[in-house]
Amino acid sequence: MDRRSFLSWVGLGWLASSLPVALAACSNQTASAPPTVTAIGTPSADGFQAVSTVADLDKAGQLMVKDFPGGAVLVVKDAAGVTAVSPTCTHQGCVVTWKGDQKAFVCPCHDAKFAADGKVVAGPATRPLKTFTAKIEGDSVLVKA
Repeated sequence: MDRRSFLSWVGLGWLASSLPVALAACSNQTASAPPTVTAIGTPSADGFQAVSTVADLDKAGQLMVKDFPGGAVLVVKDAAGVTAVSPTCTHQGCVVTWKGDQKAFVCPCHDAKFAADGKVVAGPATRPLKTFTAKIEGDSVLVKA
């Protein structure tokens, strides 16, 4: 085997071995996604709907409600109370997660950061996350559609 053939095979091997890494980097899936729950109540007269229990929220720190009437909702609890936002990043549609140590919603695709109120803290996103009114009543976490 001459040097040219050898280098061609090495280059082909390198390309083939790096393909899975490139595909994973382009994926909008995240390994640390919050637990997904189903909305557990029907909307009340004031528009609030029970989405989880306080115990479940305390256990996980954040919950994803995919079947909420106003679209998917990410609910988090921190020292300030309970917050609910649309988990869809306004940059390219990836799913954000809450990072309690940063007190921010972070997009895993391009590192856009959003404050607890949904406002952009760091780009590339330029528009805030959609927010929902949320509260705790008794043992239920309620979100207004």
